[in-house]
Amino acid sequence: MKKQIFKSYADKISTVYEIQLESLFEKSKKREVVDARQMLYYLCHQRNMKIVQIQSFMDEQGYSISHSSIIHGIKVVKENTKHDQDYKTFINNINNELHLTRSFQSS
Repeated sequence: MKKQIFKSYADKISTVYEIQLESLFEKSKKREVVDARQMLYYLCHQRNMKIVQIQSFMDEQGYSISHSSIIHGIKVVKENTKHDQDYKTFINNINNELHLTRSFQSS
């Protein structure tokens, strides 16, 4: 179940950030890729995924990352949501779209 949620978020984030899905799992320090990756960590963490689960799912995709890097990414997104209402709305829109998609697939 958690792996499906992870994959749904990864697909959605790559679309929203207009990057290739594979880019999320490549060693790149391009700002748009880093931002997208951090968003992925944050959204997964919000869905009660443990850091070790996120780390494992990233590793399965070929991207090795430390616990501290995932925690840092989550903190960056949390800080941005405190200071930028548009960013918070952006996150809510991603969540809402994914929840709507899942409800239609369930029916």
